[in-house]
Amino acid sequence: MPRYEFKEGSSSKFWEITLSGKSFTTRWGRIGTEGQEKTQSFSSPAEAKKEYDKLVREKEKKGYELAGEGGGEDGDGEGPEPASNPELEAAILKDPDNVDAYLVYSDWLQHQGDPRGELIALHHAVSQASGPEASALKRKATAHIKKHQALLLGELAEAVEEEELTVEWFLGFIRSARVARKDYDSTRDVGETARMLLAHPSARFIRGLTIGIADFDGENTYDDVIEQLTEAGGSKTIQDLFIGDFQYPDEMEISWSHLNDVSPLLKVLPALRTLRLRGASLELGDIHLPELREFTVETGGLPLSAVKSIVTAKWPKLERLEIWFGSENYGAEGGVKDIQPLLDGKGLPNLKRLGLRNSEFTDELCQKLPTAKVLPQLEVLDLSMGTLSDEGASLLAEHAAAFAHLQQLDLTENTLTQAGQKQVAKLGAFVRAGNQREYEEDYRYAAVGE
Repeated sequence: MPRYEFKEGSSSKFWEITLSGKSFTTRWGRIGTEGQEKTQSFSSPAEAKKEYDKLVREKEKKGYELAGEGGGEDGDGEGPEPASNPELEAAILKDPDNVDAYLVYSDWLQHQGDPRGELIALHHAVSQASGPEASALKRKATAHIKKHQALLLGELAEAVEEEELTVEWFLGFIRSARVARKDYDSTRDVGETARMLLAHPSARFIRGLTIGIADFDGENTYDDVIEQLTEAGGSKTIQDLFIGDFQYPDEMEISWSHLNDVSPLLKVLPALRTLRLRGASLELGDIHLPELREFTVETGGLPLSAVKSIVTAKWPKLERLEIWFGSENYGAEGGVKDIQPLLDGKGLPNLKRLGLRNSEFTDELCQKLPTAKVLPQLEVLDLSMGTLSDEGASLLAEHAAAFAHLQQLDLTENTLTQAGQKQVAKLGAFVRAGNQREYEEDYRYAAVGE
């Protein structure tokens, strides 16, 4: 039982707490006395652990200090301590796709009596099998995780059972995960769950993280999620991050979901290779992501500050860039002149796929693109979901040679008439121009605003 003591002036008090499953017991009083004792029960081990941690933090803020080694609680929601071999883990971190490194670790763990060792072996066996044998091994691996969830998932088990945390396993460890509230009745703290995930030994080699809806009550914001993950130190292994995984407009409008300032989080994710952000009110700050290959921002209104962050970003390995600019009515700012560095290919030597989508200045883009320095290096150009008119289509047709090298030119979901579609069809079979929206001379709008 952890024992905390507070000694100051005439005060000489102790406080102890023991966590066990869905309840904990506290004992407190003056040092040298038996003190008083109280047991509190909760609806789940996770809820008990959350309140346990809260009380400990409160005592520490008041000046209570841990006396002795402490930490003697039984069943704290984490289960038995997992075995760990820093040298073997370093070998996996150095080459995360090296199956042999995992198998060596599996042998060592099994000798320590750690059930993760058998799980690694089971997952490897699944990868080598097929048909009914593979199905049987998958069921065995699932049963093994369930049996040893105290060690393999700990307090994350409840989130998994409630389908608010989904995980993909790879050779005994969580390879990718998604955290989100499931419905309006959920009380899940998405930020806290994501933070616990990154701190858990099973996520030691995690490579992908997806964040869905964090709050159904009112407008969905990700400030707390970003703050929690940043305070946790981020991750040196996460390569793929998606914030804003929800269906729009069925679950939520994009403009009702606020990303706000994601820059602190990006600074503690140095290994990112793909970054996808969906929502409004985006702030990116100074972007320096040396390993990033793909960046996508889906918004109904991109602020000028975010536009400037994108065109001045340092991501020399970027191969795919997709920007949804949105509607001025929903906060979109800037125009062609503000993305001129991008059209010049500045700092983008490896860019092959460029999406300038959901824009209210598509026709103006068509004036600049034929002579854009970045165009010759592109394989795919996506101008979909914007306000391309027949006038813009004529500009593209007049400069057909400039676009002839493209593998695909996407002009879908714009505002072309049948005449405009015939114009762009002259460019070649690589043009996609179907699914056009209704054209109105005085009122054309980006496909996604709200």
